Amino acid sequence: MVCLPAAYLVLACVASALAAPASPSVSSAEPEATLPYASDDPNAPLWNEDTTSTPEAIRGSLGATVIGPQNVPIDQQNPDILAPPSTDAGTIGQAKWPMGLSHNRLQTGGWARQQNEAVLPMATEMAGVNMRLDVGAIRELHWHKTDEWAYILKGSVQVSAVNPDGQNYLATVSAGDLWYFPAGIPHSLQATADDPDGCEFLLVFDDGAFSEDATFLLTDWLAHVPKEVIAKNFQTDISAFDHIPAEELYIFPSAPPPDDAQAPSSPYGTVPQPYTFKMSQVNATQLAGGTVKVVDSTTFPVSVNTAVAEVTVEPGAMRELHWHPTQDEWDYFIGGTARITLFGSTGNARTFDYQGGDVGYIPASYGHYVENTGNTTLHFLEIFKTDRYQDISLSQWLALTPPALVKAHLNISDELIASLSKTKPIVVGPR
Repeated sequence: MVCLPAAYLVLACVASALAAPASPSVSSAEPEATLPYASDDPNAPLWNEDTTSTPEAIRGSLGATVIGPQNVPIDQQNPDILAPPSTDAGTIGQAKWPMGLSHNRLQTGGWARQQNEAVLPMATEMAGVNMRLDVGAIRELHWHKTDEWAYILKGSVQVSAVNPDGQNYLATVSAGDLWYFPAGIPHSLQATADDPDGCEFLLVFDDGAFSEDATFLLTDWLAHVPKEVIAKNFQTDISAFDHIPAEELYIFPSAPPPDDAQAPSSPYGTVPQPYTFKMSQVNATQLAGGTVKVVDSTTFPVSVNTAVAEVTVEPGAMRELHWHPTQDEWDYFIGGTARITLFGSTGNARTFDYQGGDVGYIPASYGHYVENTGNTTLHFLEIFKTDRYQDISLSQWLALTPPALVKAHLNISDELIASLSKTKPIVVGPR
């Protein structure tokens, strides 16, 4: 065998390539498929919570009937868990927690239940509390190590606070309104008589490990300070504190505050930025399939660490495919039914179903949508640990990318590419 130098072999390969007939060019209008096309299966939910038949773990030719014990109401509420769409793949952690499964703390005058990492491990950045107060009931004077953001679900609440400069604040807020107290700011909450049922509200804290049971309470503190020290602090006789509680009050009944209540006059004045915001009076932006209101530090200056989008989605419509660049999303569903698919990259995707009172959680940069799967208006809150609300719209991204690039990726028509919206649809209407 004759061994030729490497240089001769290279020249021979080049000559052979030049002599070979040219391969036909591929039309840029119809790029050659490099992978199989995605399935045409719409992968809609197979039932809803109003279904009267027993849900089964079957989708098409996959799965089988459930022949062991079955919690039918749970399966009726979660069709995309029992019979997930074929587009689900890989592993994504639990992204749903019903507040109805949270242990409830019952008090004279109200109750409180919470969601944190202990029940939803994925939710590392934020935690939530659902609280109820009877008319006049007080959530006692307290403070937290974390910021507190709130949305009133029903009724009205009088809030009070004092900042480190001795400036105070007193205001009443109603359903759809917000309050915000930075970490360490002492405050109180009291249900007014504006609603005969009192009030119910949602609290969100900027720490997934937050526990409502770890609040710094006025009565808890003084119950653990020697009385002679308390008397010395207030320069009075020890008998003045004969009737302070021996343990924390937390929530307790009281007479409702008057409508014309005023904060005590402070020599330092009132706080420079209000701790409340009348979100209920903000006009919602009307969209093709619903509405949206966004409130962050640009409109509610004191809310430097929490932003919110209040969204409604009509039947058959959806919150568009999108993601949030750097912020985790904590959702609370006020009414209606929804499904969300979380895309976590590297082929991982998981679909969840939500009802009123549920908490959802979406890690930063996870692609997702929120689809109304019922026949009533879907109403929910998107909450973020940030001073500015941000999202990336899939439609807008593709519309503002060179069309040839989009076509090379998705093999869609020029007409469809031309129809993509260069402004964010936010909520897409029914087809």
